[in-house]
Amino acid sequence: MKFSLSAGERKIDLSSPVCMGIINVTPDSFSDGSELASKDSQFSIDLDRVLFKAESLIAEGATIIDVGGESTRPGASPISDEEELQRVIPAIEVIKNNLDVCISVDTSSPIVMSEAISAGVGLINDVRAFSKLGALEVAIKSNAALCLMHMQGQPMNMQESFQYTDLLSDIFNFLKDRIKAFSKAGVLKSRLVIDPGFGFGKSLEHNYQILKHLSVFEGLNLPILVGISRKSMIGDVVGHPVKERVYGSVAATILALNNGASIIRTHDVAATMDAIRVHSIYQRV
Repeated sequence: MKFSLSAGERKIDLSSPVCMGIINVTPDSFSDGSELASKDSQFSIDLDRVLFKAESLIAEGATIIDVGGESTRPGASPISDEEELQRVIPAIEVIKNNLDVCISVDTSSPIVMSEAISAGVGLINDVRAFSKLGALEVAIKSNAALCLMHMQGQPMNMQESFQYTDLLSDIFNFLKDRIKAFSKAGVLKSRLVIDPGFGFGKSLEHNYQILKHLSVFEGLNLPILVGISRKSMIGDVVGHPVKERVYGSVAATILALNNGASIIRTHDVAATMDAIRVHSIYQRV
């Protein structure tokens, strides 16, 4: 299916899949948090490194840069709004002031959402699907694109137990209900994206069931965002540490593309863009 996403002042053409490149400004990120930190004894972000990272992702083909300041990996503890603001707002501002790209903020905090919108983000990527008190109202008042993700539990405990009546139906109905909430509030569907939430309250088998049947979510008539890059669903299968999961992640990406994914959230933009290009020509012939 072909979509155009309204993201602030931008229209993102999704007639072909695009990449969302990841910039994590967190000390415990399994990708780039430590690489972007300054040399101070306390954790802080080196904005020159952030800008260089963003430039590199764009050069590799990223259409969207996703900035996150709160870890949502399994077992992660929440942080204060103040700490999250201190991490993400300077990173967003340095990218906005120097580069022409759609910026996404990966947050569930209404306060962070509001400040990030003022700083220039065009997409809010919320793993809690705007369920925190006040988040829905902030999202509705903005003109940003909104990513609604399914998560069972919270990052601190989401991998401890799983309770589904029917995995695909439960996720589908959750997303359907969240879409209805936004539609009822007058938000155009052209601003919405859905994400089934790989790794967020799902077992290994659950993740691969979702991947195999991803096309089910095309029934919601919205672009599908997929975040599988370097996750344990890859590592548990290939047996490699985080930074050696590129090939497995790309293999899973191809399967996601075959099943309707429009946006691929990834740490490895160059490799993922090659996969998208090959898949796109394969689809056209």
